[in-house]
Amino acid sequence: MRDATGDRLGFRVAWGHLRTALGLGFRAAPTHLGGLVLLAIAAGSAPVLTAWFTGLVLDAVIGDTPVAPLVALSVTTAVVGIATVLLPRLSQYLEAEFARRVQVIALDRLFLAVNERMRGLSGVEDPRFHDRLRLAQQGGSAGPSDLVNNAIGVARSGLTTAGFVTALLVINHWLVVAVVVAAIPALRMEIVLSRLRAAAMWRIGHAGRRQYFYANLLTSPREAKEIRLFGLGAFFRDRMLTELRAANAENRTLDRRNLRVQAVLSVLGAVVAGGGLIWAVLAARSGQISVGEVTVFVAAVAGVQGALSGSVGHLAAAYHALLVLDHYHAVTTVEPDLPVPPAPARVPALADSIEFRDVWFRYGPDGPWVLRGLNLTISAGRAVALVGLNGAGKSTVVKLLCRLYDPTRGEVRWNGVDLRDTDPVELRERVGAVFQDYIEYELSAAENIGVGNLARLRDRDAIETAARRAGVHDALVALPKGYDTMLTRMFLPGIDTEDPDIGMLLSGGQGQRLALARAMLRDDPDLLILDEPSSGLDAEAEAEIHARLRAHRAGRTSLLISHRLNTVRDADEIVVLADGVIAERGDHESLIAANGIYARLFGLQARGYAGTTSP
Repeated sequence: MRDATGDRLGFRVAWGHLRTALGLGFRAAPTHLGGLVLLAIAAGSAPVLTAWFTGLVLDAVIGDTPVAPLVALSVTTAVVGIATVLLPRLSQYLEAEFARRVQVIALDRLFLAVNERMRGLSGVEDPRFHDRLRLAQQGGSAGPSDLVNNAIGVARSGLTTAGFVTALLVINHWLVVAVVVAAIPALRMEIVLSRLRAAAMWRIGHAGRRQYFYANLLTSPREAKEIRLFGLGAFFRDRMLTELRAANAENRTLDRRNLRVQAVLSVLGAVVAGGGLIWAVLAARSGQISVGEVTVFVAAVAGVQGALSGSVGHLAAAYHALLVLDHYHAVTTVEPDLPVPPAPARVPALADSIEFRDVWFRYGPDGPWVLRGLNLTISAGRAVALVGLNGAGKSTVVKLLCRLYDPTRGEVRWNGVDLRDTDPVELRERVGAVFQDYIEYELSAAENIGVGNLARLRDRDAIETAARRAGVHDALVALPKGYDTMLTRMFLPGIDTEDPDIGMLLSGGQGQRLALARAMLRDDPDLLILDEPSSGLDAEAEAEIHARLRAHRAGRTSLLISHRLNTVRDADEIVVLADGVIAERGDHESLIAANGIYARLFGLQARGYAGTTSP
């Protein structure tokens, strides 16, 4: 048995996944799980009992049995028949409710593991792990309940098979041999088909994800402008249809193979059943067996074949669930990307400095070095600006400061404490930040700000104060429901069109101010990181925001990152990064006087604003 990546799933791994699924089931819905087991026993026995009592009724009718026993047998047969019809319906309901309850527990465990074990960015920025995470989410939604339900289904079919085999043994043991011999190739062919289905599921699933990606591009408001401007609709539509046709071709091939196999199995089953029926009729005519036993035989042959087929079907579905749960297990048991010591060091208030000591960093063992022996000190209460060309390592410095990654070599120290010795959750409580790629959550305007400090999520006065500081208060008050207006990017009937009260979209500049307000709600950070905080604003708004930010960060330790050098010229120290090392450092005047990289970049921007490109 192999997983989606081609690795073999041994018995221990499969048993471990089943134990995990059962554990989730016991935790989520123990009563429903017990009910499913009892219903499986009843449902597995019901067809056998129905056939057996039907045979007894026929024999009683032919044998001129008294009325009372005949009525009792008939009533019993009817009750068993009713149970045979009702039990699958009840099982279906319990399976659905069981699946819903397990889904809640499984996804809670999955995302708890993601938050607790993946505290950094190495996993979510790794495409392979990210793909596995999406598969694990699918597995958490249905995998555990599917595995348990199909395992119970296998047991139910096995019980039915055992019951009918026992019935056949009572009639004629050679009939059991005939049915088993006929079932062996059927079972083998069904297993082969189940493996083919499982392999095809992953190929089709991969194509399905690509199809979804292209379909999402064609409907996403974020990409709509560019797709229409460049006329990409037909291009991505063709890509989407290509993936869909590939998935359809795979399904078509599998369906045709399944049709051929099922046709052969049907003929084989019909031959065995027909031959057995001829024997049974002749045996009944000669008095070797009764008419009732003929009925039991016919039901037993069909029942064994159906139960075996059902067992294989459940095994195939359980196999698929095991593969999905392999991803789920991998994510929920992944090694932490940022190890936390058993007794982490406390993160003290920043009274001294933050130091980068000979820090080397790269995003993978085979990747290029982004930082190369960086030595940098950010003194408490001072504003330090990082500037440089794209790829110089500025964003990586921010990630290391927030302990979203650990250095490959070297140390980052906060008041002398190595960040590796701290709990990143405690560290981040002391950091406030505004990122260039800010998020506008599909929440209310108030909640969009409130998530910057969950302790103040319901503190409307604090939220409005932060909004005023960021200069977005008037824009939010003017929304249809003020701060309670939903900020949504979903273009659905009734949203942003027919009923503007349901949701509104902010402009890019307003969205950036909203992100600033979110950072300002955390008004007591030891370190304030401002990564291109005004990139989406016009010149007047940019000047206003930076005036507000200067007031907000006065006396605070702050790290400023910007390509617009006029916005960082008042920093206490400006650090120029180039190829992962510090190329220059100093204040604005000294760097201009040095006539190096900073002076050249500042001069280029100044000449651009002055309307000349001459050197």
